[in-house]
Amino acid sequence: MNGLILPPFHSWQEFLDAAQQPSSISNGAGRKSPTAWAGATWEEALELARDGWHEPLEEVGLSIGALRRLAGLAGRGPTLEPFLDVTGGEVDIAAYLSGAPECMVNATVQQVSSRGRVITFVIPGGYSSATPHHEVRNRGLALAALCAGIVGAGHSVEIWSSDSGELRGDPIRSYSSIARIVSAGEPLNVERLIFAVAHPAMLRRLWFSIWDAQPPDIARLFPRANYGVPTDRLPGNLPSEIRDPYTFPVLRPGEPHWQSLDLAMAWCHTTFTELGLSPS
Repeated sequence: MNGLILPPFHSWQEFLDAAQQPSSISNGAGRKSPTAWAGATWEEALELARDGWHEPLEEVGLSIGALRRLAGLAGRGPTLEPFLDVTGGEVDIAAYLSGAPECMVNATVQQVSSRGRVITFVIPGGYSSATPHHEVRNRGLALAALCAGIVGAGHSVEIWSSDSGELRGDPIRSYSSIARIVSAGEPLNVERLIFAVAHPAMLRRLWFSIWDAQPPDIARLFPRANYGVPTDRLPGNLPSEIRDPYTFPVLRPGEPHWQSLDLAMAWCHTTFTELGLSPS
C-alpha cells in the first residue's frame, strides 16, 4: 500500500491558506460539489471559516453555557490541591524538619483531568457521503459543549482535525493530513470550533480542496474513489507536540448518539466523566 501523508498544518490560518490554493484538476469536488450536499457554497464556506458559525446555537435557542448545563457539565466537582509556601494553614512536618522555608501547606481548588492540564482532541474530519447534516451538527455541538466544560473546569484544550482514509483502487493508497483548529495557548474560539467540527463544508469544501490542490496525479485519485473511505487509524503525521490525544471515533451514518441534540449531550457527559473531570 502506498501512503500519502501531508505535513501537518500547525494553525487555522495555515490550513485555510492551503485550502485556497488553486485546484490542479478540473473535477475537484471541493469547489464544484452541490451546495445542498456540501452545506454552503465555496464562498460561504470561506466566510464561515473566517468568522465562525453562529447559526446552530440560534436555531436550537441555546448558548454554549446552556449547552454545558444540558450536558450536565456545569459545576462539576473540583478537588483541593495542596501546595507549599512560607505561610499557610498547617505545617508540613517533613518540609519543616528538612529546613525548607516553604514548610506551610495551603490548598487551591483544582480539577485535574487524567490526561493532564491540557487535553488534546483529534477529531476525524472524514465521513461517508451519506452522512446527513444533522448528525454532523449534533456531534459538533456536543464537542463544543465538552470543550467549553473543560475550559470552565480550569483546563486548556487543543483541537486538531484530521482527514485520513483509503483510496480504494489498484494499488490501494492510504492518505492522511491533520490541522490544528484551536491551540492550547489561545482563548477558545467557540464559533470557529463549531464550524470546523459541526459544518459539513469543513470536509466537503475545505478538506476536499486540500486534496484537489495536490499534484494532478495525486489529486485525480480522490474523485475516482469518492474521496476515500474514512479510517479509525490515527493520522500518519501526528506532530511531536501531540501527546496522549483523545481521538474521537469516526462519524458513521445512523449512529444513535448523534440522532438528536439530547442524545449528543448525554454522550458529552459520559465523555467528560471518562476524561476524569467528573466524580460521577
